[in-house]
Amino acid sequence: MSRRSARSISSDGAVNRLRYLALTNARPLWRLAESATPLRRRLNATLIDQAVREMPARPEPLSTLAPYTSWTSLTDRTYAGRHLPPFPDPEGGRPSVDKAADLFTREGPMDPCPRSTVLFAYFAQWFTDGFLRGESAEPRDPRRSTSNHEIDLNPLYGLDERATRAVRAHEGGLLKSQLINGGEFPPYLCEKGEIKPEFAALSAVRMEMLPPEHRDTLFALGGDRGNVQVGFTLMTVLFLREHNRVARLLAGRNPGWDDERLFQTARNIVIVEVIRIVVEEYINHITPYHFRFLLDPRLGRALARATWHRQNWASVEFNLVYRWHSLIPGALDVGGRETPLARTLFGGALIPGPGLGRLFEDASEQRAGRIGLFNTDPALRDVEVSSIADGRALGLAPYNAYREHCRFRRVRRFDQVSGDPRVHEALAGLYDHVDDLDLYVGLFAEEPGSAKAILPPLLTKIIAIDAFSQALTNPLLGPRVANAATFAPLGMEIIGRTRSLSDVLHRNIPEDPAPRFVSMTWRGAPA
Repeated sequence: MSRRSARSISSDGAVNRLRYLALTNARPLWRLAESATPLRRRLNATLIDQAVREMPARPEPLSTLAPYTSWTSLTDRTYAGRHLPPFPDPEGGRPSVDKAADLFTREGPMDPCPRSTVLFAYFAQWFTDGFLRGESAEPRDPRRSTSNHEIDLNPLYGLDERATRAVRAHEGGLLKSQLINGGEFPPYLCEKGEIKPEFAALSAVRMEMLPPEHRDTLFALGGDRGNVQVGFTLMTVLFLREHNRVARLLAGRNPGWDDERLFQTARNIVIVEVIRIVVEEYINHITPYHFRFLLDPRLGRALARATWHRQNWASVEFNLVYRWHSLIPGALDVGGRETPLARTLFGGALIPGPGLGRLFEDASEQRAGRIGLFNTDPALRDVEVSSIADGRALGLAPYNAYREHCRFRRVRRFDQVSGDPRVHEALAGLYDHVDDLDLYVGLFAEEPGSAKAILPPLLTKIIAIDAFSQALTNPLLGPRVANAATFAPLGMEIIGRTRSLSDVLHRNIPEDPAPRFVSMTWRGAPA
């Protein structure tokens, strides 16, 4: 699929254009600035603050509860937040949900992303599913959320205390585990197709679809979705190993600590390790900028007085912008074998044979798909249908309204959304006017601003605003919390040595300690 990227930056207004050009050019100057620690810290705090200020700060006046503000809408976080009020349904200006979903379907070979690997896709799903959680009950209410709205690693530790108790060993601060082929894994959730009594507080979504023998391969994980896809399971197993490694080190350094303190301190450390990976590997992979963001220990103090430094509350828009189904190839390389996507669902049994090291390297060597229209595997079409339907059921304002909300110019023609004739002609054939364009469709119809970028401009801005404001307001990063009293001196050392998934993996594969290539960025990506 041929694409042009000139449109994206030229239609976005002078301020956005100049900022983008400044951050994506003059690489030697940015590297020089990074070499001076005080300057880098100041730039880091300033650029993050400016990114988040591109939209009005929380608290949002509305949630998905009702189209007006009430005390309940401002406090009941079982509903999603929303950036803009509900929008009246345009009369006849939009195609049916099914026809709009056809815009996403991949009809030939996957169009590869210029920079991302499958490991990026795995991490994105695992990390975001912890706080972007709609209801799984049927009939599903798209207004409701089961999220704690924090980066709390609930896929590992559970959404509530009952689930946390069920996965804890209650000895030495450890999580329950078993050894398989010399590697540490969670215990199995089921026996003879039934959840074991010790795991009665846990569940696994769609488990009832599986035959009993398949259920017996599911792992006992704190989160209900941890077994859904092999990449999701891989991430949870890795951080189970990291938690237990940290707990054992803490026990060695602090012989007087009981199980509870060891567990809670290890949990604090691992959560902040993940936040650091989010900022220093994941966000730096997403942005095409030459400046590399960092989780500075002093950042909490620098940003604590920012107007956006408020209690976390994930928005429905943030949930929609993270549905990157086009990243996923139709077949995944698992243990050196090309495995159809469907076979990787509930695929925990695929992990112990090859081992974590091999599977992380496989995911790092395989390219992900380009994020955009006409690139979602047909097996995932239903989730695109659901996403468009959710946006309409919630009365989300159209694409142009969100461009304006995020300080972009409104577009006047479909060829200002995308310079690719296939895209803008398809949009013009389905929508009466560009002002009718669904937010969800418009987000993925846009083109990235350069060959190095992986996300379009509006999507990038919404991700940056919500990702920074969700990650950096975590209570563990508070100025009076982020210290050795919370993490222990050892924890401060561990956090300081953790900047990437590769760091975590290579200290947790005793069964296969060979060096592995572990990266969210494709080896052949443009510099």
